[in-house]
Amino acid sequence: MEYQHGGDIYSQEVDLDFSANLNPFGLPEAVRRAAADSLGDCTVYPDSSSRKLTAALAAYHGVPQEQVICGNGAADLIFGLALALKPKRALVTAPAFSEYEQALAAVDCRVSWLDLREQDGFRLNPRELLEKLSGEPQLLFLCNPNNPTGVSIPREDMEWVAGVCRKQGVRLVVDECFCDFLDAPESCSLIPFLEKYPNVFVLKAFTKLYAMAGLRLGYGLCADGELMERLKQVRQPWSVSSVAQAAGLAALGETGYVRASTEAIARERRWLSGELTRLGLTVYGSEANYIFFRDPAGADRSVRGRLYEALLDRRILIRSCANYRGLDNTYYRVCVRLHEDNEILIRELERILAGADHLERQE
Repeated sequence: MEYQHGGDIYSQEVDLDFSANLNPFGLPEAVRRAAADSLGDCTVYPDSSSRKLTAALAAYHGVPQEQVICGNGAADLIFGLALALKPKRALVTAPAFSEYEQALAAVDCRVSWLDLREQDGFRLNPRELLEKLSGEPQLLFLCNPNNPTGVSIPREDMEWVAGVCRKQGVRLVVDECFCDFLDAPESCSLIPFLEKYPNVFVLKAFTKLYAMAGLRLGYGLCADGELMERLKQVRQPWSVSSVAQAAGLAALGETGYVRASTEAIARERRWLSGELTRLGLTVYGSEANYIFFRDPAGADRSVRGRLYEALLDRRILIRSCANYRGLDNTYYRVCVRLHEDNEILIRELERILAGADHLERQE
């Protein structure tokens, strides 16, 4: 399967990037200043344990400091978990973030797939999950809300999954990197239940919420002290730069930015979903800062789909989902940007689709 990731502006010439699911309001000014002010510390090694940042994160989430670990983005911790646990068998939902599979492959883990089906609205099917768990995986990756679909799993269902996994000796890794964009993040997160479910490891990142993709800063939360120690032993030293640590500390104080931006993104998500539906595209129930949709015209011969190619010709980059397991080149994902950008996307899509209709009528 071809490796592809949102935000690949380096191999494409684009004016608007809808492929990376970042906060469209950009890096908060206080975070920018903190990062710039920390450049003077670049002559010395950073704190390899990120002690100030883990203390601040512990206070932010209301957990003990020893239950927090920082990494060079959430992906760093995904690979670290695979190396620390070295599972022989794992279960991953499909479609899902490709780094789960890559990390597991790196430790020769056999991966089974739990398919999220279109007829179920890409929602988790508890009965099928139980059947898959009977194959005795040692590790289960769940993304909540899912990437690329944006569909969330309610907390009561997540607690049920965590309980079933605990009884069967399965480590549950929950990727909550997009949880803060939900209308009610607290209705889905398992962070308040870490003590109850020490088999749960929650992944978080500053990347999306604070538009800090270039700084690389993620973190994990878990009440299993033995696993946290193993993670520290296998991870690369000094993986989190002093600049990233300073930026993270500043970001945690930006509560006004988070509230205002997530409220605006929710409004734009509803508008953009409505407009995509108006254009005749099949829009699924995304609850995050991105929208997952399908071109009902069907697959074509292009690798990434006709809408991807046509928009790229107009210097607009969207995420083709053709390389996600279980999807084809009729599926796409777009992040929610500022209203003027979203209007441009809709206008260009309207022109593309109108042109296709015109060609069909001529034929």
